[in-house]
Amino acid sequence: MNNLARAVLNKAFLLIGVILLLLVFAISALAISARFADGPSVIFAGGPLETGELVTGPEPDWSFARDINLIELQLIEPPRSRILWVADYEGKLYLNSNYMGGLRQRFWKKWPAEAEKDGRAILRINGKRYERHLVRIKSGDAVEGVTREFTRKYGVTMTPEEVEEEELWLFELAPPRTSDNGDIK
Repeated sequence: MNNLARAVLNKAFLLIGVILLLLVFAISALAISARFADGPSVIFAGGPLETGELVTGPEPDWSFARDINLIELQLIEPPRSRILWVADYEGKLYLNSNYMGGLRQRFWKKWPAEAEKDGRAILRINGKRYERHLVRIKSGDAVEGVTREFTRKYGVTMTPEEVEEEELWLFELAPPRTSDNGDIK
């Protein structure tokens, strides 16, 4: 290879390196800025859900969620939000986290373990916020119906066996827990 070809090749590699560095910087900046936003982006977890009417009072009729594909969910601890699938079954709302079977997946997806540890959450649907408590469902009559509803709604196969094998985690979006004096715990 002559000197001219080598010089051109070096400049091409330098240009590619600069472009990749700028791309990494831009993606990192987006990820960091999303953490301070009111809600998640499609790709990155967001900050606390702050806008929207906070719905209180009696338990809502969740049947409208049958037509909702994506919801925003913020855990209280840590205060990060994400976009998730939701299914209603027998008047209750459920979330899922798939691909939980291996160490790599559990390292990549931290929110399910965080939700299991401290289930306090805020749900935002159609601009309205609801206080919820995430309760992991590992067995019981609801598992078959919930997995069937996720399969119907999203066109992916989810089975009770995946829940039993802990490959698929299910959470009920239960009403918030309250203390004896009415404070949310």
